Amino acid sequence: MLTMEEWMDIRQLNREGHSVRAIARMTGFSRNTVRSVLRNGAPKPYTRKPQASKLDPFKDYLSKRYTECELSAVRLREEIAGMGYTGCINLVQRYLRTLSPATRALTSATVRFETPPGAQAQVDWAYCGRFAGPDGKEIPVYAFVMVLSFSRMLFVEFTTSMSLLTLLACHMQAFGYFGGVTKSILYDNMKQVSIRPGTWNALFLDFAGYYGFSPRTCRIRRPRTKGKVERMVAYIKDNFLAGRSFAGLTDLNTQARHWLEHTANVRVHATTGKRPADLLAEEKLCPVNTRRPYALPEVVSRKVDRESFVSHSGSRYMVAPEHVGKQVQVYCYGDKLVIRSAETILAQHKRATSTGQTVADKEHVSRLWELCAMGEQSKQPPSWQLNTGEQVATRALAEYEEVVA
Repeated sequence: MLTMEEWMDIRQLNREGHSVRAIARMTGFSRNTVRSVLRNGAPKPYTRKPQASKLDPFKDYLSKRYTECELSAVRLREEIAGMGYTGCINLVQRYLRTLSPATRALTSATVRFETPPGAQAQVDWAYCGRFAGPDGKEIPVYAFVMVLSFSRMLFVEFTTSMSLLTLLACHMQAFGYFGGVTKSILYDNMKQVSIRPGTWNALFLDFAGYYGFSPRTCRIRRPRTKGKVERMVAYIKDNFLAGRSFAGLTDLNTQARHWLEHTANVRVHATTGKRPADLLAEEKLCPVNTRRPYALPEVVSRKVDRESFVSHSGSRYMVAPEHVGKQVQVYCYGDKLVIRSAETILAQHKRATSTGQTVADKEHVSRLWELCAMGEQSKQPPSWQLNTGEQVATRALAEYEEVVA
């Protein structure tokens, strides 16, 4: 195989007028080689003849499995070994390396979706660090971030908790700031919203129904689905938090409002080419000022006593006896009281009108009696014996008198 330099030398000698015989003598190549070089307009690249590999029958399977699950070479070799593969693992590893760049590009590919006005908002929590509180103990600080997908109008509220009640309160603040709510709101799979795929937090779902928006969650391990709010989190940390100091949480939120109104929402957005504050007028939001604010419940933690009751504000409320000894949460909504364990509602009662009352459900009382009866039947017999089947001998009174004498 000729090198590029050798090929160029032969072509140059030919241009100088040397014959094929002379070029062959000067270069040491055969006349057939010289003729071949002069006949072809460009050097042919060397190509190795493809050789059959033991892996060839399994490449389609490997490509599909690796693209779907990114399994290791060890795992994949085990799978194809059961299909008849007898080669070494090195062949599998080398083949997977040819797939990796394409797989990474495929998994990182993201389609940008531009939503119409009023259709969607995106929400996320951001951890911002730990700082010394008034008592000297360190407390975490989080940022609740909501962005309207069409206008890119931004809202942020800093908190020291990511509890469900804090999340709902931040939503209400955001709705008031924007002047309304979108048709849907997109979240990641946070437990305050979705307990597990397909199961929503009951209180959050009630809140969403009250304000008339549909909650949506992005695909698991696909946070880029809500990329607008993800980018806003980075923007807040860089443009607002970095290099600033704040005299407490109240000052932090006060300065955040000023930054939103004078910087974040009046800048020209790189994607839309317009200011979020200007596009807000085009958002078709459902107004929220036409209804009373959602009544956030008071929540306290209680333990179910031996009689299946929990105490609250001087009165007792019953749950099913199966929950005796459990730690539960008591939610108070006006004149209604709801007792939950995690996200399961154990009981709902009307609140007592005065202290000292006992509030119970007939079904719970009946169930308590059933369990008590079953408990009586299942009690262990005493450890001593009383044999009542034997006949007791009857003695004459005179025998007892003799003993006494």
